[in-house]
Amino acid sequence: MTKAPIDAVDTDEDDDADREAVEHEREEIKEFVKGLSADDIKSGGWFTKLIAQALGSYTDKVDWQYFQERYAGVPADAVVDQRIKMAARYAALEGGLSAGAYTAAVVATLGSLGGASPATVPAAVATMMVDVAFTTRLQLRLAYDIAVLYRVPLDLSDPDDLWKLIRVAFTIKSGEAVREGAIKVVPALVRPLVKRFYSRAVLTAGRGLPVVGKFLLQRNVIKIGIPLVGVPLAVVLNRYTTLLAGRHAQAVFRNEARVIELAEGMSKRSRHPQLMLWVAWLVIMADHKIADDEALLMRHLVRLVREQHQVVDGQLAHLVDIDPAEVWGRIDAESGDLSDVLDAADRVAAVDGDVSAREKAVISELRDRCRRV
Repeated sequence: MTKAPIDAVDTDEDDDADREAVEHEREEIKEFVKGLSADDIKSGGWFTKLIAQALGSYTDKVDWQYFQERYAGVPADAVVDQRIKMAARYAALEGGLSAGAYTAAVVATLGSLGGASPATVPAAVATMMVDVAFTTRLQLRLAYDIAVLYRVPLDLSDPDDLWKLIRVAFTIKSGEAVREGAIKVVPALVRPLVKRFYSRAVLTAGRGLPVVGKFLLQRNVIKIGIPLVGVPLAVVLNRYTTLLAGRHAQAVFRNEARVIELAEGMSKRSRHPQLMLWVAWLVIMADHKIADDEALLMRHLVRLVREQHQVVDGQLAHLVDIDPAEVWGRIDAESGDLSDVLDAADRVAAVDGDVSAREKAVISELRDRCRRV
């Protein structure tokens, strides 16, 4: 098999330490699986319980300061890269340990997880659940680590933020991006296997955690759905699906960190914070659609202007349709240098990529009016 470009150079001591860490975590997961009922597994309720087990005390301990103490002065990109590689190694090691128990008899018994009751095959189900729960917890914590390293705020007591972490960690509703983008880092020989793993990566059901549990369980069946392939398949899929999940989380949270950084700079430089918000919203609405990055930028701009300038604009908050004449009137009422407002408009237009013709037209009008002022 062609060696992947992401392989790190490890020493024998590193390998031993990694294996010891994996075996320790497997023991934790085994205890977790012992506490599951047959209904937990079939209904997907195991995922709800795993969320509490995986994120409870972990998020109390692991914060930005935690990583600063271990990687003082190291850029976030470098630390994230190492965390992804380490998680991929752990996943591969665990896959090898679990795969030995995936015999043809187990495959025949489990099938598609539809027919047999888990209560009648406890050993087979336990083997599968240790593997699935291990990689699930690993990828969930990896995504959380990446968010922390990029200083993207997540309040996991907020259902929206928790769902956001789950969606990013398991590439839910992002299957195409994973298959066609990050898949390029996977060696050509194993791409068909990884593509098959992600073939149902788009989850269209509701946000209920048991629904996600059933989705993850069904997706992982491929590792035991091909009899006699054994260890190589489990190692490959554990390693590369964890690698791709990490790269996906890095892309999402790094982009959000970029937008937050942009908002912070705009707020810090602004001499007309309230006017800047109106201009920013006018530029965003110029083409009558709102990109995700634009919505994210506006949300953080409003927050930062409130925190740094003590400006809260109730009129803008309750606005349905923005009238350009309202914004032009606000600009005409100003005096002095408005270059900060014009600079903010340019940055807003470019936040989601190419600047549209309508955005250019708004900025052109804005530039003329700022010059007259």
